[in-house]
Formats: sequence, C-alpha cells, structure tokens
Amino acid sequence: MQQEREIVRMIDEQTVEVSLPNRMGYERIAMDCSASFARIAGLVSHRIEDLKTAVAEACLNAIEHGNRGRPEARVLIHLNCDGETFTVTVVDEGEGIAEFPKEPDIEQKLAKLETPRGLGIFLMKNLMDRVEFNRKTARGHSVTMVLRMETAPAASKASREMA
Repeated sequence: MQQEREIVRMIDEQTVEVSLPNRMGYERIAMDCSASFARIAGLVSHRIEDLKTAVAEACLNAIEHGNRGRPEARVLIHLNCDGETFTVTVVDEGEGIAEFPKEPDIEQKLAKLETPRGLGIFLMKNLMDRVEFNRKTARGHSVTMVLRMETAPAASKASREMA
C-alpha cells in the first residue's frame, strides 16, 4: 500500500501548508483551504473572494504550465498571516515564466472576440495587493501573492480601478 501524503500541515499559528497532486480540479482544495485560513485570520469577506480567485489561477498555472501536467509533480501552497498581511505562495516544480503574456484586451474577451484563456496573471495582479513571479525555491518556481489585512470593508483593487 502506498504511503499517504500529508495534504495540510500547520507550521505554526500563522502558517499553513497545503500539498496537492498535480491534477486539474485540485485547485479547488487550495481555494477552500486559503479561504478558511483567511476567515480564521480575520480577512474581510470580499477580499476572501479575491483571494480564492487568485489562488485558483496560480494553482491552475502551476499545474498546467509549471508542472506541465506531469502526474508525479506536486503543487505546494504556503499560507501565512502575520496580522498585517495575508500571503500565499504557490510553488510548482517548473522553471518559471520564460515570457510573460501581453496584457489581455478585456473588451475583446468580453465580446467573445478572443479566447477567455490568458487571464490568470491579469487576475492575480489585479485582485491582490502585490504579486511576485519567478522566484526560485529549493522545490522549484514560486508565485507569491499578498493582501493587506483590512479592518473595515472596502472595495477590492479591481473594483476600485473600474470605478
């Protein structure tokens, strides 16, 4: 019998790690874990929705592009809340982003004149307060996304920019 892998591990009171198989659909586990931890940490609900979308996009990119769909690869999600910021780092076993895609033409995509693909990086950058790409770790490539903790309700970055 194959030994079970530990999926969720609490590092300390501020840090949780989630280790997932490299399969489409498992990004939903990362979304749910990050949302649950964010609620416990006190992140306001509308920012949790931003977080879930950004985490899903980062995990999908890790599965498809970073790990290139290899079934033996893993995706590691590192969640940390220090009271000031909520940080998510998604690590894959790839080499990083060789060439960043150009900014999508949202109007073209909404009008269905372009494929909806290619929005992941755009969404991460617009829903989170800070995003860092192409960071190398001992395990591979990582994307780190940061949200400032809010004490009072406020619109997400994407909503503020559209207003």
